[in-house]
Amino acid sequence: MRLFLSVAVTSLAVFLSTACNRGVTVNTPTDPPVTGNVNGTDTPNPTSTNTTDLRPPRATAFDTTSRPGWLEARIQSHLAEPKQNPAVQVSRYLYKGKVVYYETLGCCDQFSNLYDAKGKLICHPEGGLTGRGDGQCPDFDKNKTGELLVWRDPR
Repeated sequence: MRLFLSVAVTSLAVFLSTACNRGVTVNTPTDPPVTGNVNGTDTPNPTSTNTTDLRPPRATAFDTTSRPGWLEARIQSHLAEPKQNPAVQVSRYLYKGKVVYYETLGCCDQFSNLYDAKGKLICHPEGGLTGRGDGQCPDFDKNKTGELLVWRDPR
């Protein structure tokens, strides 16, 4: 047993002493640029604007000036329920020459709702098992104009 331990310790010592002498070097990309000037022309200027903004988003300004009473009640009912993911939001559009309100609901096959200015449900443009809504207003996405975010669940 002693012989085994001494051979093991000797082998380990030889391994460690040769492993450190293998001449391994670590290189980092700190070479100077080709021109020798850090501010040189080696890195071209971007050709387009940035598509990613890493700044935190500003608080969204909602249109609260002309919310009908039925919509305020609807918003309060959403706030009384647990927050959905994605968050519920309401946008105002012009559709077929009239003001409409488009309400997106949370996840998983739920219908979105399209209301007229008086709060009457017109159709479900999206959602359901097919994701295409109830088929009553298939042209909504193509013909809506004047989008204005009215409310998004802030929780």
